[in-house]
Amino acid sequence: MASALLATETGKQASGVGLKVALKILHHWGASPEQVQSILRISKASYYNYLKSPEAASLNPDQLERVSYLLNIHAALRTLFDNPENVYGFMAMPNDNPYFNGKSPLELIGTGQFSALYETFRRIDSLRGAAW
Repeated sequence: MASALLATETGKQASGVGLKVALKILHHWGASPEQVQSILRISKASYYNYLKSPEAASLNPDQLERVSYLLNIHAALRTLFDNPENVYGFMAMPNDNPYFNGKSPLELIGTGQFSALYETFRRIDSLRGAAW
């Protein structure tokens, strides 16, 4: 019983840490509150509560996976670029590559569609030579 409680607390703490970092990254990318809510699939009330205390977050598996993709996109951008302007600005820049069709990666993931988050990660990750 105690180990189950510890595992739950450890998972909740990891959720809070991941969410805190993801919210910070999304802020640096210039995401609007509405985009953040769509990307993470959280309500408006939860969004504002999580901004105040992300450690109190209780994320479901889908939300945790979304946080994971955001952290991985950020890691790929940090590998690709040396300067903060590109690390944080790339996601808001219009992109003429076939998948993006003139839209910014942030605009696509801001729809909240999981497939957009996955494809955006996959395409950015491939720029750094990741093999699929």
